[in-house]
Parts: sequence; structure tokens; C-alpha cells
Amino acid sequence: MTQAPDRAAFEARLRKIGEERYHDKHPFHHLLHSGGCTPDQVRAWVINRYYYQSRIPMKDAAFLSRVSDPGLRRSWRRRIEDHDGTEAGTGGIHRWLKLAEGVGLDPDYVSSAQGVLPATRFAVDAYVRFVRDEPMLPAVASSLTELFAPKIHKDRIAGLLEHYDFANAETISYFQHRLSEAPRDVAFGLGWVLDHAVTQADQDAAANALIFKTEVLWSQLDALHSAYVDPGRIPPGAWQPGEGLL
Repeated sequence: MTQAPDRAAFEARLRKIGEERYHDKHPFHHLLHSGGCTPDQVRAWVINRYYYQSRIPMKDAAFLSRVSDPGLRRSWRRRIEDHDGTEAGTGGIHRWLKLAEGVGLDPDYVSSAQGVLPATRFAVDAYVRFVRDEPMLPAVASSLTELFAPKIHKDRIAGLLEHYDFANAETISYFQHRLSEAPRDVAFGLGWVLDHAVTQADQDAAANALIFKTEVLWSQLDALHSAYVDPGRIPPGAWQPGEGLL
């Protein structure tokens, strides 16, 4: 067995992936955070991003179904509680639907997942399957995009509050909560990956999993930009402006 490079070098490799590939660099996010999105472009983002948010606890439940270590299960199941809440009216998905209301969408329409772009659905479902089916190490490593999330949440909070009338403490509460939830999750996930990637092959598999996840996120924004910004070609069955409003 070939011994892997040292822990610090491996962590630096993972962080470099985010520096080069994380979706905070996508033109759609630059447009959104600078106030350049129209109300309908914001609504399209909320609808499509909801599909991703709603599948995160499903992804984590699929992962937990094959974890035999109680300690890992205890740590990981908090992610499901973060999104689903511990009772009705709590959790990240509930907060995302408050954002949907704030931009004028019917939350029942958004939660139905009608109008989600085909590419969004394809990318998100591929991520769920990846975490369900791949070995444990790459499955965990794919979550490490959370390393890079706090910055994008801070930029988003500032940009939305500055440029959009719908932004207030209630409508952006999802992002505020993630400022504390994501660092906690990633501290555990990163430590687990660093501990378990003990060969060069392990490290390569973990790095490739993280690259895959950045591509899942990037491809969603590519589809959104193509459909609702430029060239503005909305595929059949996807949300049309004027649909699903309060």
C-alpha cells in the first residue's frame, strides 16, 4: 500500500478545489448578489434551489442507512434535523419556504417541485445517488463544499439586504442559520475525511468526490443562467414567469 502525503498537504489540496471550483464564482451568483437579478430571476433561483435543499435530508438519510458506527450516526443525523427541523415549522426547508413567500411565490407550489429545471433535477438526483451508492469516504468527502459555504452566505446576506426589498430577517433566516450550522458540520466532516484517507488512492477518491460535488452545484447555476438570463431559453415543463405566485 502506497502511503499518502501528509495530512496538511491533503487538506490544502481539498481547499484548493474550493478556491478554483466553488460556485461562488459563477456569473449567476455575481448577478444575484450585486442586485442585478430581476424578480423573476430571483424566483427561478428560489424554486430550483429548493429542490436541492429538499433532497439534502434524503441524501443524508440514505447515507445513514448504511452507517454502522453509532458515533458517526449521532454526528451525521444533526444534518437532517437542521433541514427538517425537530418539529413542524422549524428547520432549513421551512425557512427556505419563508424566502419563497417573500419573493411572491406560493410555498405549496415551490414544495411540489413543479417547474424545476430538468438539469437541476438531474444534477441533484445524481448527488443523492452518489452519496447512497459510493464508498463511505467519497460519500463523506462530497459534503466538504461546506468548507466554502460561510463566505457565500455572508456575501448573499449582505447583497440581498442591500439590493432587494424582499430581504429581511425572516426571509434570509435560512442563510443566517447556515453561518453557524455549516462550520459545525464541516469541522466534523473534514476531520473524518482527513482521518480516514490513509493512502494516496483514498485521498484521490476524496478529492474527486469533492470535485464532483462542485460540479453538481455549478451545473445547477449553468442551467438557471441559460434558462432565465442568457439566452433565456426555458425548457419544456420548467417554471414560467407568472406561474406559482401567491
